[in-house]
Amino acid sequence: MSVNVGEGGRRSVQVEVKVTGSPEQVWQAIATGPGISSWFVPTEVEERVGGAVKANFGPGMESESTITQWNPPQGFVAEGSGMSPDAPPMATEWIVEAKSGGTCVVRVVHSWFASSDEWDGQFEAVEQGWVGFFSLLRLKLKHFMGQPSAAFDVTGIFNSSESEGWAALTAPFGLTGATEGKEVSPGADAPALSGKVEVSRTGEEMSMILLIGEPGPGICQFFAVPMGGQTYLSIRFFLFGDSATAAVAKVQPEWNRWFGERFPMGG
Repeated sequence: MSVNVGEGGRRSVQVEVKVTGSPEQVWQAIATGPGISSWFVPTEVEERVGGAVKANFGPGMESESTITQWNPPQGFVAEGSGMSPDAPPMATEWIVEAKSGGTCVVRVVHSWFASSDEWDGQFEAVEQGWVGFFSLLRLKLKHFMGQPSAAFDVTGIFNSSESEGWAALTAPFGLTGATEGKEVSPGADAPALSGKVEVSRTGEEMSMILLIGEPGPGICQFFAVPMGGQTYLSIRFFLFGDSATAAVAKVQPEWNRWFGERFPMGG
């Protein structure tokens, strides 16, 4: 993956994924608040030119942009501030392209204007981040298209290296070194979790995505990110079906307690 450099200082990165569904079905997943929130982060969308797109990545990490083009179900463009106060403004274009066999290609393009490569590394990191999120989108559309959803996540800090943090996160569920197809096998002191690994990635960010049946039908993602001498750990849950909201309300307190005891945010 690399930055494309165009005329007039325009620079861009892009990533795409092939998914199940018609353009109209895919549009609901990538251009509405409930749809985006079912595989990404909690998001609100005012579905019109001039409308706001508000994505909540966590406390103090909200992102807001304004829709400048709106063409359902083919695509839209939203423009907003950059990744930090001194970063260049960024435009994000979403494109839905119909393919054969009831599938579509979803493409996201981030573009900005700059006279140097000062910001290229950060934008490449953003591009890489979409690979994991698009895996979630692909599974959501394949297995849970059109279903109501509810989500929650648990987060914490491990005072050691990423590899040790990753081992501490995955071992209680029998997922140490797990590859695609591995079944979850939680220990006696771990919260109830059943399912199998669909995606397993190692590298700058270690992550694993599971298709689960318990605590409810859905998807969950384990991931670990290095933070100096510490490691940020998290598990995200996306549950689907008419009972998804009730299931989240029931199990989230247990997961918060279990995770907080092992990986407190205070480190």
